[in-house]
Amino acid sequence: MRRNKWFAWLAMLLAVVLVFAGCGKSKESAGGSSEKPSAQDTLVYGRGGDSVSLDPATVTDGESLKVTKNIFDTLLDYNDNDTSVKPALATEWTISEDGLTYTFKLRQGVKFHDGTDFNAEAVVFNFERWANGNADTFPYYGSMFGGYKNDESHVIKEVKALDDYTVQFVLKRPQAPFLKNIAMPPFAIASPTAVEKYGDKFGEHPVGTGPFVFKEWKRNERIVLEKNKDYWEEGHPKLNQVIFVSIPDNSARLNALLKGEIDIMEDLNPTDLKQVEGNKEFQIFKRPSMNVAYVGLTATRGPLKNKLVRQALNYAVDKQAIIDAFYAGQAEPAKNPMPPSIPGYNDAIQDYPFDLEKAKQLLAEAGYPNGFEIELWAMPVPRPYMPDGQKIAEAIQANFAKIGVKAKIVSYEWATYLDKLAKGEADAFLLGWTGDNGDADNFLYALLDKDSIGSNNYTYFSNDELHNILVEAQTISDENKRNELYKRAQEIIKEEAPWIPLVHSTPLLAGKANIQGFHPHPTGSDKFTKVEFK
Repeated sequence: MRRNKWFAWLAMLLAVVLVFAGCGKSKESAGGSSEKPSAQDTLVYGRGGDSVSLDPATVTDGESLKVTKNIFDTLLDYNDNDTSVKPALATEWTISEDGLTYTFKLRQGVKFHDGTDFNAEAVVFNFERWANGNADTFPYYGSMFGGYKNDESHVIKEVKALDDYTVQFVLKRPQAPFLKNIAMPPFAIASPTAVEKYGDKFGEHPVGTGPFVFKEWKRNERIVLEKNKDYWEEGHPKLNQVIFVSIPDNSARLNALLKGEIDIMEDLNPTDLKQVEGNKEFQIFKRPSMNVAYVGLTATRGPLKNKLVRQALNYAVDKQAIIDAFYAGQAEPAKNPMPPSIPGYNDAIQDYPFDLEKAKQLLAEAGYPNGFEIELWAMPVPRPYMPDGQKIAEAIQANFAKIGVKAKIVSYEWATYLDKLAKGEADAFLLGWTGDNGDADNFLYALLDKDSIGSNNYTYFSNDELHNILVEAQTISDENKRNELYKRAQEIIKEEAPWIPLVHSTPLLAGKANIQGFHPHPTGSDKFTKVEFK
Protein backbone atom coordinates (compact mmCIF):
# COMPACT_ATOMS: atom_id res chain seq x y z
CA MET A 1 0.00 0.00 0.00
CA ARG A 2 2.90 2.34 0.79
CA ARG A 3 4.24 1.53 -2.65
CA ASN A 4 0.91 2.45 -4.27
CA LYS A 5 0.91 5.81 -2.43
CA TRP A 6 4.46 6.46 -3.63
CA PHE A 7 3.52 5.85 -7.25
CA ALA A 8 0.41 7.99 -6.89
CA TRP A 9 2.52 10.86 -5.52
CA LEU A 10 5.00 10.52 -8.42
CA ALA A 11 2.20 10.53 -10.98
CA MET A 12 0.69 13.68 -9.47
CA LEU A 13 4.08 15.43 -9.45
CA LEU A 14 4.69 14.48 -13.06
CA ALA A 15 1.28 15.87 -14.06
CA VAL A 16 2.04 19.21 -12.39
CA VAL A 17 5.38 19.44 -14.17
CA LEU A 18 3.73 18.70 -17.51
CA VAL A 19 1.08 21.34 -16.92
CA PHE A 20 3.69 24.00 -16.23
CA ALA A 21 5.82 22.85 -19.14
CA GLY A 22 2.77 23.05 -21.37
CA CYS A 23 2.07 26.63 -20.21
CA GLY A 24 5.62 27.63 -20.99
CA LYS A 25 5.47 26.10 -24.45
CA SER A 26 2.13 27.71 -25.17
CA LYS A 27 3.51 31.21 -24.29
CA GLU A 28 6.54 30.74 -26.51
CA SER A 29 4.55 29.47 -29.48
CA ALA A 30 2.08 32.35 -29.20
CA GLY A 31 4.60 35.12 -28.94
CA GLY A 32 7.97 33.66 -29.88
CA SER A 33 10.40 34.68 -27.15
CA SER A 34 9.07 35.82 -23.78
CA GLU A 35 11.74 38.62 -23.80
CA LYS A 36 10.57 42.18 -24.40
CA PRO A 37 10.99 43.04 -28.14
CA SER A 38 13.55 45.74 -28.95
CA ALA A 39 12.38 49.07 -30.42
CA GLN A 40 12.54 49.47 -34.19
CA ASP A 41 15.84 51.05 -35.20
CA THR A 42 15.68 50.94 -39.03
CA LEU A 43 13.80 53.62 -40.97
CA VAL A 44 12.65 52.79 -44.52
CA TYR A 45 12.03 55.98 -46.50
CA GLY A 46 9.98 55.71 -49.69
CA ARG A 47 10.67 58.25 -52.41
CA GLY A 48 9.80 58.84 -56.05
CA GLY A 49 13.16 58.43 -57.79
CA ASP A 50 16.73 57.29 -57.40
CA SER A 51 19.75 59.49 -56.78
CA VAL A 52 21.95 60.61 -59.67
CA SER A 53 25.18 60.54 -57.63
CA LEU A 54 26.20 60.52 -53.96
CA ASP A 55 28.93 63.10 -54.48
CA PRO A 56 26.89 66.16 -53.43
CA ALA A 57 29.11 68.64 -55.26
CA THR A 58 28.38 67.10 -58.65
CA VAL A 59 24.56 67.11 -58.59
CA THR A 60 21.65 69.53 -58.52
CA ASP A 61 18.76 67.10 -57.90
CA GLY A 62 16.98 66.74 -54.59
CA GLU A 63 16.93 62.92 -54.78
CA SER A 64 20.71 62.90 -54.49
CA LEU A 65 21.05 65.64 -51.87
CA LYS A 66 18.46 64.18 -49.49
CA VAL A 67 20.71 61.13 -49.15
CA THR A 68 24.07 62.92 -49.03
CA LYS A 69 22.70 65.23 -46.31
CA ASN A 70 22.94 62.20 -44.01
CA ILE A 71 26.39 61.02 -45.11
CA PHE A 72 28.20 64.35 -45.06
CA ASP A 73 28.42 67.44 -42.86
CA THR A 74 28.91 71.05 -43.92
CA LEU A 75 30.87 73.76 -42.10
CA LEU A 76 27.57 75.30 -41.02
CA ASP A 77 24.10 73.78 -41.00
CA TYR A 78 20.54 75.09 -40.94
CA ASN A 79 18.39 75.04 -37.85
CA ASP A 80 15.72 72.34 -37.68
CA ASN A 81 12.77 74.42 -38.92
CA ASP A 82 14.25 77.24 -41.01
CA THR A 83 17.37 78.38 -42.90
CA SER A 84 19.09 80.34 -40.14
CA VAL A 85 22.60 78.94 -39.71
CA LYS A 86 24.14 77.12 -36.76
CA PRO A 87 27.56 75.53 -36.06
CA ALA A 88 28.35 72.15 -37.59
CA LEU A 89 31.92 71.22 -38.58
CA ALA A 90 32.78 74.85 -37.80
CA THR A 91 32.06 75.81 -34.18
CA GLU A 92 32.47 79.60 -34.49
CA TRP A 93 33.34 82.27 -37.06
CA THR A 94 34.27 85.91 -37.45
CA ILE A 95 33.70 88.30 -40.36
CA SER A 96 35.94 91.26 -41.18
CA GLU A 97 34.40 94.75 -41.24
CA ASP A 98 34.71 94.97 -45.02
CA GLY A 99 32.85 91.65 -45.43
CA LEU A 100 35.71 90.09 -47.39
CA THR A 101 37.31 87.75 -44.84
CA TYR A 102 35.58 84.88 -43.01
CA THR A 103 37.57 82.95 -40.40
CA PHE A 104 36.21 79.64 -39.07
CA LYS A 105 37.28 77.63 -36.01
CA LEU A 106 36.77 73.93 -36.75
CA ARG A 107 35.46 71.13 -34.57
CA GLN A 108 38.32 69.00 -33.23
CA GLY A 109 38.46 65.23 -32.90
CA VAL A 110 36.16 64.56 -35.88
CA LYS A 111 37.03 61.74 -38.27
CA PHE A 112 35.79 60.85 -41.73
CA HIS A 113 34.08 57.49 -42.11
CA ASP A 114 37.33 56.03 -43.50
CA GLY A 115 39.14 56.88 -40.25
CA THR A 116 41.11 59.86 -41.58
CA ASP A 117 41.13 63.20 -39.76
CA PHE A 118 38.87 66.13 -40.50
CA ASN A 119 40.88 69.37 -40.37
CA ALA A 120 41.51 72.69 -42.10
CA GLU A 121 43.49 71.08 -44.92
CA ALA A 122 40.46 68.91 -45.73
CA VAL A 123 38.31 72.03 -46.05
CA VAL A 124 40.87 73.69 -48.34
CA PHE A 125 41.10 70.52 -50.44
CA ASN A 126 37.33 70.43 -51.04
CA PHE A 127 36.95 74.10 -51.98
CA GLU A 128 40.01 73.94 -54.24
CA ARG A 129 38.57 70.85 -55.92
CA TRP A 130 35.31 72.64 -56.71
CA ALA A 131 36.92 75.94 -57.72
CA ASN A 132 39.12 74.13 -60.25
CA GLY A 133 36.09 72.47 -61.85
CA ASN A 134 33.47 73.76 -64.27
CA ALA A 135 29.69 73.76 -64.82
CA ASP A 136 29.79 70.13 -65.98
CA THR A 137 31.66 68.79 -62.96
CA PHE A 138 30.45 71.00 -60.08
CA PRO A 139 27.37 72.91 -61.28
CA TYR A 140 26.15 74.20 -57.91
CA TYR A 141 29.50 75.76 -57.08
CA GLY A 142 29.37 78.02 -60.12
CA SER A 143 25.77 78.98 -59.39
CA MET A 144 26.45 80.04 -55.82
CA PHE A 145 29.97 81.49 -56.06
CA GLY A 146 29.89 83.29 -59.39
CA GLY A 147 31.81 80.76 -61.47
CA TYR A 148 35.19 79.06 -61.07
CA LYS A 149 38.80 79.90 -60.30
CA ASN A 150 39.72 81.62 -63.58
CA ASP A 151 36.40 83.44 -64.01
CA GLU A 152 36.32 87.18 -63.36
CA SER A 153 32.97 86.78 -61.61
CA HIS A 154 34.28 84.13 -59.16
CA VAL A 155 33.59 85.35 -55.61
CA ILE A 156 36.20 83.37 -53.65
CA LYS A 157 39.74 84.69 -53.96
CA GLU A 158 41.46 82.25 -51.59
CA VAL A 159 40.82 79.52 -49.03
CA LYS A 160 43.70 78.84 -46.65
CA ALA A 161 44.46 76.83 -43.51
CA LEU A 162 45.81 79.12 -40.77
CA ASP A 163 46.46 76.10 -38.53
CA ASP A 164 45.07 72.57 -38.15
CA TYR A 165 41.67 73.79 -37.00
CA THR A 166 41.34 77.30 -38.41
CA VAL A 167 40.39 78.01 -42.02
CA GLN A 168 40.01 81.39 -43.69
CA PHE A 169 38.05 82.47 -46.78
CA VAL A 170 39.05 85.66 -48.58
CA LEU A 171 36.48 87.01 -51.05
CA LYS A 172 36.97 89.30 -54.06
CA ARG A 173 33.76 91.12 -53.22
CA PRO A 174 31.24 90.86 -50.38
CA GLN A 175 28.60 88.17 -50.77
CA ALA A 176 25.63 88.74 -48.47
CA PRO A 177 24.38 85.10 -48.44
CA PHE A 178 27.87 83.58 -48.06
CA LEU A 179 27.20 81.85 -44.71
CA LYS A 180 23.90 80.43 -45.95
CA ASN A 181 25.59 79.29 -49.15
CA ILE A 182 28.30 77.25 -47.44
CA ALA A 183 25.62 75.55 -45.31
CA MET A 184 24.06 74.08 -48.47
CA PRO A 185 24.37 70.27 -48.93
CA PRO A 186 26.45 70.52 -52.16
CA PHE A 187 29.26 72.11 -50.14
CA ALA A 188 29.63 69.24 -47.69
CA ILE A 189 33.17 68.25 -46.76
CA ALA A 190 34.35 64.95 -48.23
CA SER A 191 37.33 62.83 -47.23
CA PRO A 192 40.29 63.94 -49.40
CA THR A 193 41.74 60.44 -49.11
CA ALA A 194 38.54 58.86 -50.46
CA VAL A 195 38.18 61.44 -53.25
CA GLU A 196 41.71 60.67 -54.43
CA LYS A 197 41.21 56.92 -54.02
CA TYR A 198 37.94 56.65 -55.98
CA GLY A 199 38.33 59.54 -58.44
CA ASP A 200 35.34 59.72 -60.79
CA LYS A 201 33.72 56.86 -58.86
CA PHE A 202 33.58 58.81 -55.59
CA GLY A 203 29.86 59.36 -56.16
CA GLU A 204 29.40 55.61 -55.75
CA HIS A 205 31.68 55.43 -52.68
CA PRO A 206 30.82 58.54 -50.63
CA VAL A 207 32.84 59.21 -47.47
CA GLY A 208 31.95 62.08 -45.16
CA THR A 209 31.74 62.82 -41.44
CA GLY A 210 27.92 62.69 -41.22
CA PRO A 211 25.58 60.79 -38.89
CA PHE A 212 25.29 57.82 -41.24
CA VAL A 213 27.83 55.77 -43.19
CA PHE A 214 27.22 54.63 -46.77
CA LYS A 215 26.71 50.87 -46.97
CA GLU A 216 25.01 49.84 -50.24
CA TRP A 217 23.42 51.20 -53.42
CA LYS A 218 21.30 49.10 -55.76
CA ARG A 219 20.36 51.44 -58.61
CA ASN A 220 16.67 52.28 -58.89
CA GLU A 221 15.97 50.10 -55.86
CA ARG A 222 17.54 51.14 -52.55
CA ILE A 223 20.36 52.96 -50.79
CA VAL A 224 21.38 51.69 -47.34
CA LEU A 225 23.06 53.87 -44.70
CA GLU A 226 24.26 52.67 -41.30
CA LYS A 227 24.76 54.52 -38.02
CA ASN A 228 28.04 56.40 -37.54
CA LYS A 229 28.86 55.15 -34.03
CA ASP A 230 31.57 57.79 -33.67
CA TYR A 231 29.44 60.77 -34.69
CA TRP A 232 30.49 64.03 -33.07
CA GLU A 233 26.97 64.92 -31.89
CA GLU A 234 26.76 62.98 -28.62
CA GLY A 235 23.91 60.48 -28.33
CA HIS A 236 23.10 60.66 -32.04
CA PRO A 237 21.96 59.35 -34.40
CA LYS A 238 19.13 57.44 -32.76
CA LEU A 239 18.54 55.05 -35.66
CA ASN A 240 20.82 52.16 -36.54
CA GLN A 241 19.98 52.20 -40.24
CA VAL A 242 18.22 54.32 -42.88
CA ILE A 243 17.11 52.75 -46.15
CA PHE A 244 15.99 54.92 -49.08
CA VAL A 245 13.64 52.95 -51.35
CA SER A 246 12.70 54.14 -54.85
CA ILE A 247 9.02 53.70 -55.76
CA PRO A 248 8.21 56.02 -58.70
CA ASP A 249 4.40 55.88 -58.55
CA ASN A 250 2.81 57.89 -55.72
CA SER A 251 -0.11 55.49 -55.28
CA ALA A 252 2.19 52.46 -55.20
CA ARG A 253 4.29 54.23 -52.57
CA LEU A 254 1.18 54.82 -50.45
CA ASN A 255 0.24 51.14 -50.75
CA ALA A 256 3.73 50.21 -49.56
CA LEU A 257 3.24 52.44 -46.51
CA LEU A 258 -0.18 50.98 -45.73
CA LYS A 259 1.24 47.45 -46.01
CA GLY A 260 4.11 48.27 -43.63
CA GLU A 261 6.81 47.87 -46.29
CA ILE A 262 8.08 51.43 -45.70
CA ASP A 263 7.89 53.78 -42.69
CA ILE A 264 7.71 57.21 -44.34
CA MET A 265 6.65 58.21 -47.84
CA GLU A 266 7.12 61.53 -49.59
CA ASP A 267 5.01 63.13 -52.33
CA LEU A 268 1.67 61.93 -51.03
CA ASN A 269 -0.97 62.72 -53.63
CA PRO A 270 -3.04 65.62 -52.25
CA THR A 271 -6.15 63.62 -53.19
CA ASP A 272 -5.03 60.85 -50.77
CA LEU A 273 -4.65 63.20 -47.79
CA LYS A 274 -8.04 62.39 -46.20
CA GLN A 275 -7.46 58.65 -46.49
CA VAL A 276 -4.28 58.86 -44.40
CA GLU A 277 -5.63 61.45 -41.95
CA GLY A 278 -8.45 59.06 -41.10
CA ASN A 279 -6.10 56.21 -40.13
CA LYS A 280 -4.79 56.25 -36.53
CA GLU A 281 -1.77 54.14 -37.48
CA PHE A 282 -0.29 56.97 -39.55
CA GLN A 283 0.49 60.67 -39.36
CA ILE A 284 0.78 63.46 -41.93
CA PHE A 285 3.86 65.67 -42.24
CA LYS A 286 3.60 68.97 -44.12
CA ARG A 287 6.83 70.42 -45.41
CA PRO A 288 6.95 74.23 -45.12
CA SER A 289 6.56 75.60 -48.65
CA MET A 290 9.73 77.07 -50.13
CA ASN A 291 9.43 75.96 -53.75
CA VAL A 292 8.27 76.79 -57.24
CA ALA A 293 7.16 74.60 -60.16
CA TYR A 294 7.57 76.09 -63.62
CA VAL A 295 7.59 75.60 -67.36
CA GLY A 296 11.01 76.62 -68.67
CA LEU A 297 11.09 78.28 -72.09
CA THR A 298 14.59 77.88 -73.54
CA ALA A 299 15.36 81.36 -74.83
CA THR A 300 17.88 80.20 -77.46
CA ARG A 301 15.55 77.86 -79.39
CA GLY A 302 13.28 78.60 -82.37
CA PRO A 303 10.21 80.76 -81.72
CA LEU A 304 11.08 80.90 -78.01
CA LYS A 305 13.85 83.37 -78.82
CA ASN A 306 11.07 85.95 -79.17
CA LYS A 307 9.90 87.57 -75.92
CA LEU A 308 6.37 88.01 -77.32
CA VAL A 309 6.09 84.25 -77.89
CA ARG A 310 7.18 83.54 -74.34
CA GLN A 311 4.62 86.03 -73.04
CA ALA A 312 1.91 84.45 -75.19
CA LEU A 313 2.60 81.03 -73.70
CA ASN A 314 2.28 82.56 -70.22
CA TYR A 315 -1.20 83.85 -71.09
CA ALA A 316 -2.17 80.42 -72.44
CA VAL A 317 -1.77 78.37 -69.23
CA ASP A 318 -4.70 77.94 -66.83
CA LYS A 319 -2.85 77.61 -63.52
CA GLN A 320 -5.93 77.38 -61.33
CA ALA A 321 -7.28 74.46 -63.38
CA ILE A 322 -3.96 72.66 -62.87
CA ILE A 323 -4.11 73.29 -59.11
CA ASP A 324 -7.71 72.07 -58.92
CA ALA A 325 -6.94 68.92 -60.91
CA PHE A 326 -3.62 67.85 -59.40
CA TYR A 327 -2.95 69.61 -56.08
CA ALA A 328 -6.31 69.32 -54.21
CA GLY A 329 -5.86 72.74 -52.65
CA GLN A 330 -2.28 72.10 -51.45
CA ALA A 331 -0.77 74.78 -53.73
CA GLU A 332 -1.15 78.40 -54.78
CA PRO A 333 -0.60 79.96 -58.22
CA ALA A 334 2.93 81.29 -58.81
CA LYS A 335 3.57 84.66 -60.44
CA ASN A 336 7.26 85.06 -59.54
CA PRO A 337 10.23 82.67 -59.73
CA MET A 338 10.39 82.50 -55.91
CA PRO A 339 7.74 81.90 -53.22
CA PRO A 340 6.19 84.62 -51.02
CA SER A 341 8.07 83.28 -47.97
CA ILE A 342 11.41 84.56 -49.35
CA PRO A 343 12.47 88.11 -48.35
CA GLY A 344 12.43 90.40 -51.40
CA TYR A 345 9.32 88.81 -52.95
CA ASN A 346 7.51 91.33 -55.17
CA ASP A 347 3.83 91.01 -54.38
CA ALA A 348 3.00 94.09 -56.46
CA ILE A 349 3.61 92.18 -59.69
CA GLN A 350 0.44 91.21 -61.55
CA ASP A 351 0.43 87.68 -62.93
CA TYR A 352 -0.32 86.88 -66.57
CA PRO A 353 -4.05 86.06 -66.50
CA PHE A 354 -5.41 83.07 -68.40
CA ASP A 355 -6.35 84.87 -71.63
CA LEU A 356 -6.32 82.85 -74.86
CA GLU A 357 -7.25 85.82 -77.06
CA LYS A 358 -4.36 87.89 -75.71
CA ALA A 359 -2.06 84.91 -76.30
CA LYS A 360 -3.19 84.61 -79.93
CA GLN A 361 -2.73 88.36 -80.44
CA LEU A 362 0.87 88.23 -79.19
CA LEU A 363 1.66 85.21 -81.38
CA ALA A 364 0.37 87.11 -84.42
CA GLU A 365 2.52 90.13 -83.49
CA ALA A 366 5.52 87.84 -83.22
CA GLY A 367 4.89 86.44 -86.70
CA TYR A 368 3.20 83.16 -85.73
CA PRO A 369 -0.52 83.73 -86.41
CA ASN A 370 -1.01 80.00 -87.02
CA GLY A 371 1.12 78.88 -84.10
CA PHE A 372 4.11 76.50 -84.35
CA GLU A 373 5.38 73.12 -83.18
CA ILE A 374 7.62 72.52 -80.15
CA GLU A 375 8.59 69.77 -77.74
CA LEU A 376 7.33 69.91 -74.17
CA TRP A 377 9.45 67.84 -71.80
CA ALA A 378 7.62 66.12 -68.92
CA MET A 379 9.37 65.21 -65.67
CA PRO A 380 9.70 61.41 -65.29
CA VAL A 381 9.58 61.46 -61.46
CA PRO A 382 7.20 63.03 -58.94
CA ARG A 383 8.66 65.93 -57.02
CA PRO A 384 7.34 67.87 -54.00
CA TYR A 385 6.31 70.75 -56.27
CA MET A 386 4.91 68.52 -59.06
CA PRO A 387 3.04 65.32 -58.15
CA ASP A 388 2.56 64.07 -61.72
CA GLY A 389 4.71 65.61 -64.45
CA GLN A 390 3.14 63.62 -67.27
CA LYS A 391 -0.44 64.62 -66.49
CA ILE A 392 0.47 68.25 -65.89
CA ALA A 393 2.33 68.26 -69.22
CA GLU A 394 -0.82 66.93 -70.89
CA ALA A 395 -2.89 69.75 -69.35
CA ILE A 396 -0.40 72.35 -70.61
CA GLN A 397 -0.30 70.65 -74.01
CA ALA A 398 -4.09 71.08 -74.22
CA ASN A 399 -3.79 74.76 -73.24
CA PHE A 400 -1.14 75.39 -75.91
CA ALA A 401 -3.24 73.65 -78.55
CA LYS A 402 -5.99 76.25 -78.07
CA ILE A 403 -3.66 78.96 -79.44
CA GLY A 404 -2.27 76.82 -82.27
CA VAL A 405 0.92 75.70 -80.55
CA LYS A 406 1.35 71.95 -81.04
CA ALA A 407 3.45 70.54 -78.22
CA LYS A 408 4.87 67.04 -78.49
CA ILE A 409 5.41 65.58 -75.01
CA VAL A 410 8.86 64.04 -74.49
CA SER A 411 10.51 62.50 -71.44
CA TYR A 412 13.71 60.74 -70.39
CA GLU A 413 15.11 58.91 -67.41
CA TRP A 414 15.70 61.44 -64.58
CA ALA A 415 19.51 61.75 -64.77
CA THR A 416 19.37 61.98 -68.58
CA TYR A 417 16.54 64.53 -68.37
CA LEU A 418 18.64 66.84 -66.18
CA ASP A 419 21.78 66.34 -68.25
CA LYS A 420 20.02 67.25 -71.50
CA LEU A 421 18.38 70.28 -69.90
CA ALA A 422 21.78 71.52 -68.71
CA LYS A 423 22.95 71.35 -72.34
CA GLY A 424 19.98 73.46 -73.51
CA GLU A 425 18.44 70.68 -75.62
CA ALA A 426 14.79 71.21 -74.63
CA ASP A 427 12.29 73.67 -76.11
CA ALA A 428 9.83 73.93 -73.23
CA PHE A 429 10.19 71.77 -70.13
CA LEU A 430 8.68 71.10 -66.72
CA LEU A 431 10.87 71.52 -63.68
CA GLY A 432 10.91 73.17 -60.30
CA TRP A 433 13.09 74.25 -57.42
CA THR A 434 13.08 73.90 -53.68
CA GLY A 435 15.11 76.68 -52.09
CA ASP A 436 18.43 75.69 -50.59
CA ASN A 437 19.04 78.51 -48.15
CA GLY A 438 16.02 80.81 -47.89
CA ASP A 439 17.67 83.68 -49.77
CA ALA A 440 16.36 85.34 -52.96
CA ASP A 441 19.81 84.94 -54.49
CA ASN A 442 19.32 81.16 -54.41
CA PHE A 443 16.30 81.50 -56.70
CA LEU A 444 16.98 84.46 -58.97
CA TYR A 445 20.76 84.26 -59.42
CA ALA A 446 20.99 80.47 -59.27
CA LEU A 447 18.17 79.85 -61.75
CA LEU A 448 18.02 82.84 -64.10
CA ASP A 449 21.35 84.68 -64.16
CA LYS A 450 23.69 84.30 -67.12
CA ASP A 451 26.45 83.08 -64.77
CA SER A 452 24.28 80.00 -64.07
CA ILE A 453 23.84 78.94 -67.70
CA GLY A 454 25.02 75.35 -67.99
CA SER A 455 24.23 74.63 -64.35
CA ASN A 456 20.83 75.60 -62.95
CA ASN A 457 19.77 78.14 -65.59
CA TYR A 458 18.28 75.58 -67.94
CA THR A 459 16.47 78.19 -70.06
CA TYR A 460 19.80 79.75 -71.16
CA PHE A 461 18.18 83.13 -70.47
CA SER A 462 20.72 85.98 -70.39
CA ASN A 463 19.99 89.61 -69.51
CA ASP A 464 22.73 92.10 -68.64
CA GLU A 465 20.48 94.44 -66.65
CA LEU A 466 19.26 91.53 -64.54
CA HIS A 467 22.82 90.30 -64.06
CA ASN A 468 24.04 93.68 -62.80
CA ILE A 469 21.17 93.92 -60.33
CA LEU A 470 21.70 90.41 -58.97
CA VAL A 471 25.46 90.86 -58.54
CA GLU A 472 24.91 94.21 -56.80
CA ALA A 473 22.39 92.56 -54.46
CA GLN A 474 25.01 90.00 -53.46
CA THR A 475 27.45 92.70 -52.37
CA ILE A 476 25.06 94.70 -50.16
CA SER A 477 24.54 93.82 -46.51
CA ASP A 478 21.55 96.17 -46.01
CA GLU A 479 18.52 93.86 -46.28
CA ASN A 480 16.10 96.62 -47.30
CA LYS A 481 18.33 97.67 -50.21
CA ARG A 482 18.80 94.05 -51.25
CA ASN A 483 15.06 93.47 -51.22
CA GLU A 484 14.41 96.48 -53.44
CA LEU A 485 16.92 95.17 -55.98
CA TYR A 486 15.29 91.75 -55.97
CA LYS A 487 11.87 93.32 -56.54
CA ARG A 488 13.25 95.12 -59.60
CA ALA A 489 14.79 91.83 -60.79
CA GLN A 490 11.39 90.14 -60.65
CA GLU A 491 9.89 92.92 -62.80
CA ILE A 492 12.50 92.23 -65.49
CA ILE A 493 11.85 88.48 -65.30
CA LYS A 494 8.08 89.01 -65.58
CA GLU A 495 8.58 91.13 -68.71
CA GLU A 496 11.13 88.83 -70.37
CA ALA A 497 9.15 85.69 -69.48
CA PRO A 498 11.81 82.93 -69.60
CA TRP A 499 9.47 80.87 -67.39
CA ILE A 500 5.82 80.16 -66.91
CA PRO A 501 5.76 80.04 -63.08
CA LEU A 502 3.08 77.48 -62.19
CA VAL A 503 2.62 76.86 -58.46
CA HIS A 504 4.08 76.99 -54.97
CA SER A 505 3.06 73.73 -53.31
CA THR A 506 2.79 72.47 -49.75
CA PRO A 507 4.54 69.08 -50.02
CA LEU A 508 2.85 66.24 -48.14
CA LEU A 509 4.55 63.26 -46.48
CA ALA A 510 2.97 60.41 -44.54
CA GLY A 511 4.50 58.09 -41.98
CA LYS A 512 3.82 55.65 -39.17
CA ALA A 513 2.26 57.13 -36.05
CA ASN A 514 5.14 56.02 -33.80
CA ILE A 515 7.80 58.07 -35.62
CA GLN A 516 9.10 61.00 -33.60
CA GLY A 517 11.82 63.61 -34.11
CA PHE A 518 11.10 63.98 -37.83
CA HIS A 519 10.52 67.58 -38.92
CA PRO A 520 10.48 68.03 -42.72
CA HIS A 521 12.83 70.86 -43.59
CA PRO A 522 11.82 73.69 -45.96
CA THR A 523 14.87 72.92 -48.15
CA GLY A 524 13.61 69.40 -48.89
CA SER A 525 16.77 67.77 -47.52
CA ASP A 526 16.13 66.09 -44.18
CA LYS A 527 18.71 64.95 -41.67
CA PHE A 528 17.58 61.85 -39.77
CA THR A 529 19.95 62.39 -36.82
CA LYS A 530 17.16 62.89 -34.26
CA VAL A 531 14.54 60.53 -35.73
CA GLU A 532 13.44 57.51 -33.69
CA PHE A 533 10.47 55.21 -33.11
CA LYS A 534 8.44 55.52 -29.91
